[in-house]
Amino acid sequence: MPLSKKEWLALEKKAYELRQLCMNTTAWAGSGHIGGGMSVMDLLTVLYHKYLNIKVEEPQWEDRDRFILSKGHAAIAYAPVLCDKGFNDPEMLKTFNLSGSKMGMHLDSNKVVGVDASTGSLGHGVSIAAGTALAARILGKDYLTYVVTGDGELGEGSNWEGFMTINHYQLSNCIVFIDRNHCMIDGPTEEVMKLEPLADKMIAFGFNTVTVDGNNIGALCDAIDAAIERSKEKCAPTCIIMDTKKGAGIKDIEGDYHCHYMALDDATFDKYMKELEEDYNSRVARAEKEGK
Repeated sequence: MPLSKKEWLALEKKAYELRQLCMNTTAWAGSGHIGGGMSVMDLLTVLYHKYLNIKVEEPQWEDRDRFILSKGHAAIAYAPVLCDKGFNDPEMLKTFNLSGSKMGMHLDSNKVVGVDASTGSLGHGVSIAAGTALAARILGKDYLTYVVTGDGELGEGSNWEGFMTINHYQLSNCIVFIDRNHCMIDGPTEEVMKLEPLADKMIAFGFNTVTVDGNNIGALCDAIDAAIERSKEKCAPTCIIMDTKKGAGIKDIEGDYHCHYMALDDATFDKYMKELEEDYNSRVARAEKEGK
């Protein structure tokens, strides 16, 4: 269903609130993976507040859609989403990655409610997604599997084996997202380990591949709507390459690989929160102009 202006504005508001909560979680933890968390927050917001067929009151519901955050270090963004949604007590965020907390730097599916797969050792999520999607096919289930990888993560060869598997079995019920924020911990991806032409590679691996502005909620929804429509048939799976900005929403650090992991002093925290507000205002203006 096309995204209405009212729905778009509501999703922008929620994404803004979740970015603020991500910032607070980082402050409580003392540090965190802000860059990759902010770049993927728009997708997390859209999935959890528009698309995922899940039941908060029944987190292990067997017919639920599966979500796998293969780039597990973005848990600094994922944990706030799960708490805000109601799966976990928001108070848990105040001990994120601290000794004795159930919420570690990478979320453990045995400790954090709503997490379908423990990730963090990069390169595993796509293969897990292939398994859950194939299980749905074998069991005659209609649930979808959504998996998010990072572009730096694609340096792990196991991802490409997973892509081959998804294509081989024509698992159109598995929608792959690549968070293409162009940065990894050591620097720009094209300097550390070249990926381009990434879209051509995914096409060569048998995926129906689209590239969208991953920090534009309207564009994301259009791409997901098309992927879900394709999932109803056994055909080539879809890969959505999200062209995003590391640290999206915080002007001072957008596109800078140094924000992959960082700590915040009080002055920096206040400045970044102000920049998030300014970014939100510009996003609202875009939704007002482009929404219908």
